[in-house]
Amino acid sequence: MDQSLFSGGAWLTNLNGIGSWRAVADVELRRRSDTNKPNSSPQTTIFPALRVPSNCYRQINLLAFDPDDDEVKCRYADLSLTECASPCTPPPVLSLSSTCTLSFSGTSSSNQGWYVVQMVMEDFPRQSITLTHTNGSRVWKTASDAISKIPIQFAFQVAPAAPSCTEGAYLPRFLFPTPEHGTRFYNPVSQTLEINIRADATECVITGLLYSGPHNVVKTSSGSGYFTLTWTPSAREDGQNHPICFVVQAKLL
Repeated sequence: MDQSLFSGGAWLTNLNGIGSWRAVADVELRRRSDTNKPNSSPQTTIFPALRVPSNCYRQINLLAFDPDDDEVKCRYADLSLTECASPCTPPPVLSLSSTCTLSFSGTSSSNQGWYVVQMVMEDFPRQSITLTHTNGSRVWKTASDAISKIPIQFAFQVAPAAPSCTEGAYLPRFLFPTPEHGTRFYNPVSQTLEINIRADATECVITGLLYSGPHNVVKTSSGSGYFTLTWTPSAREDGQNHPICFVVQAKLL
């Protein structure tokens, strides 16, 4: 097991009192008995900051993918495991499921402001496996044992209330042909992948698209609410998995 640690002390002012930050990743390099290859850690991508209206129920399904088809689970970072700096208080306005879904229920205006989210994503084998070191030593992992873990940390803002919580009015909604959450694309090297995205909101105008993914993704727009992401994988990226996520921005008419 190889561990990477990053720490510092510059979180924005927040309502759950987080000052310093600490992020720990455990990478498993031993060979798996089921794939005969080193373990591949779970993969995700997310924006540095997310925002929700204070009066609307919102469910945020985090992107979670594992190249080995392991079960991926999420939890808040644990201070006792030194996965975060003290204090390590989860945001009280959010609940997190093991399936990597964050849920926000409407709350009072007194809870408006910024929070810090510090999470851990782990992969679990679907059946018992052994991990073999180069020196021949072995470790047994059951379906209840995490193999590796990666940190997920971002800022979360509870913004002023929206006039309506109906998607497609003040809150933008995605329309066809936008890919569904969790859609997988298989793309050959040197062939361009094209992801078409459409969004609207009757009481707002769509002003932009934010995305997170490979560094050479290109965004174009053919009008308000119409976007395209294109990406051409290189030979160096052959056989790899690359998560992409996106959100739209809107402003009142």
